[in-house]
This record gives sequence, structure tokens and C-alpha cells, in this order.
Amino acid sequence: MRATYLLATLFTLFTFALAWSKEDYEIFDLVSAIEAAEGPGTTFYSWLEISSKATSSDISKAYRKKSLALHPDKNPNVKGIQQRYARLGVVAAILRDAAGRERYDFFYKNGVPKWRGTGYYYSRYRPGLISVLVFLVTLTSCMQLFVQRYNYRKDKRRIQGYITKAKKLAWGPDMKPQPGAKKVRILLTEQPGDDRSFEMLVEGEDVYLITDGEKELLDENVAIKPPWSNTWAISLARNQIAKAFPKLMAAEDAHAAEAEEEESTDDAAEDVDGEGKPSGKTSARKATDMAGGKRRKVPSKKKTS
Repeated sequence: MRATYLLATLFTLFTFALAWSKEDYEIFDLVSAIEAAEGPGTTFYSWLEISSKATSSDISKAYRKKSLALHPDKNPNVKGIQQRYARLGVVAAILRDAAGRERYDFFYKNGVPKWRGTGYYYSRYRPGLISVLVFLVTLTSCMQLFVQRYNYRKDKRRIQGYITKAKKLAWGPDMKPQPGAKKVRILLTEQPGDDRSFEMLVEGEDVYLITDGEKELLDENVAIKPPWSNTWAISLARNQIAKAFPKLMAAEDAHAAEAEEEESTDDAAEDVDGEGKPSGKTSARKATDMAGGKRRKVPSKKKTS
């Protein structure tokens, strides 16, 4: 609705710009003269000290009051008083005429075009180089983030689809959980002639992806949601800051490496059971292209004695 209104307004402005009438030029000249004499931004209404919604009666009363104050006989030594008094009469005549007031109200709301040497034209906004660059950087970063987020959601749907297929093959069409663990094989795609597949293990509510004899917990939450910091603009800014302040970035990298090392140590401890043997469940720290996308570290469940 707002877009339609904006387009209609622009079209109207364009139409008026192509065909200014004699009355329009009179209004333009009068507005310019009033602003020069009474001050920038002075309008017909503000000069008469009335509201833009004033009635004809209000306009007449305001005109009489203003005309008495500006009458040349009361201001014999004031420079330009004759011209100001004459303009006041023209303003009152325009506002008391329905068509004239409607015409003026349009320019009052949308702005009066400025004189450009050969005619009256509306000023067009011309963005500078910095504005254009900021717009392009923001636009391309948003587009990149949109594509990344789209792929992220696509990966989550793909992973959930594999999980659902594995459970359906293991439990049957009724999808009732079955005791024990069961291996199933899932086709990578549903395209005819494509026989590529991978092995999965359904154990209770958990579904694992079997790779190189090891099982990795498969969950839609292991897909990493791309943050703003992954966009090219922020990455470029970080690289430039790293070059300008290497010590600062080195300290941040060291802190991040230390945190990652602690997390890896905790994950390794969780992957070993009480007897010091591997538990058989990994933390899904490796990316699996068959399931799509990057993976977030997902701690495996601890074995209970």
C-alpha cells in the first residue's frame, strides 16, 4: 500500500514537472519572494499565522489583521512595504479560491520546485561516492549472508530428512521406536540411476552416520548458523585490523586456540568410558559432506555405569 502511494506521488510530481501551469508559476514566484522578504521557510499559512486546515472565514480574519499591520499608511518609512502588502493580498486571494488553495496545498505538502535557470525543477538526490560504496558493501554482504543462511536451512532439512528415512527403515512405516540398534543404508539422492548410498545406525532416538568404521552422531543442530562475521566485508575488515594491529589479533587468536584446546580435551575425556576404552560414540567433530554443510561440535552422551 505504501509503495503504491509512493509511486503515485512520484508519478504526480513527474506529471506536474512536465506541465506547470500559469497559476503554478505564480505560486512558485510568490513563494520565492515571500521567503526572501519574510525569511526562509515562510509559507502562506505561517505568514498569516493560521493553520493549514483553516477555513475561508479564518483566512479572511487573518488577512484583515495582517493587512492592518502591513498597511503602507501605517509604515511609511519601511522599505519594500508596498510589495509585501501587495503579496499579502495575492496570498489571501489564492487561499480563498478553492482551486488555487488545492494547487498550493499540493506544493505545501510535497515541496516547491526550485528555479534552475531555465525553469522550476525538483531537486534530485545525488548520492556521493561514500554513500554508494556503503550501499554496495551493505547490499552484497546482505546477499552473501542470505545465501549462507539459505544453505544452512537447506542443510538442516537435508539432515532431518536423512534422520527420518533412517528411522523409517529401522522402525517401519508406523515409526514406533524399536529396542536395540539397527544399521540401515540410505541413498544419497533419489535421482534415477544414482546408487550412491551411506550407512547409518539407529539406536533408540539417536541416529549415527557410519564412516570408516566409526559412528558419528547425526543431528540437525550440528549445522552451524552463519554469523554476520562470516560476510566478506567484516572478514576483510578483520584482516586489515590484523595487519595494522598484529599483537592485538595475535592475543585474540591465542585466547581462541586455548579455548578450543580446552574444549577438545573435554570432548576427548567424554569419548572414553570408565575402563579407559573408546566408548564408540564420537562428538561429531568431523564434517560429513554426505549429510551436508558444516558441523557444530556435539558432545557425545556419557555412559552410565
